[in-house]
Amino acid sequence: MKIIVVCIGRLRGAPFADDVAHYGRLMTRQARVEIQEVKDDAGAAKRIPESAFVCVLDREGAALSSTDLAGFLEERRLSGSDLCFVIGGPFGLDPSITDRADMRLSFGPITLPHELARVVLLEQLFRAHKILAGEKYHY
Repeated sequence: MKIIVVCIGRLRGAPFADDVAHYGRLMTRQARVEIQEVKDDAGAAKRIPESAFVCVLDREGAALSSTDLAGFLEERRLSGSDLCFVIGGPFGLDPSITDRADMRLSFGPITLPHELARVVLLEQLFRAHKILAGEKYHY
């Protein structure tokens, strides 16, 4: 399974770019993660693979614990299809994208800057893979 993260907007330097690079390096041992940056909703819609399970980050979505996220990733892996996360820009996501999603994932009711949401997603994906591997994940 490949994990695709479609992000509206670019990272604007440290600290977010450093954190994304850090978790990107850590994830190489556990999963194939591809990050795609696009300008807008239209660009995001074009980058979502037809056959992938689509999960959008949305504060109205389901809030999962780290172990629940690990279970979700394992289910997706067993399904054999790729997993695509979509992170909106400063103005969120167009309803055409959220309506297309198979799942909405929330990191809580607060609104996060899209750059920070990317870091949190990658950190949680890393943590979930550590859980699945039976390794220590609190560090």
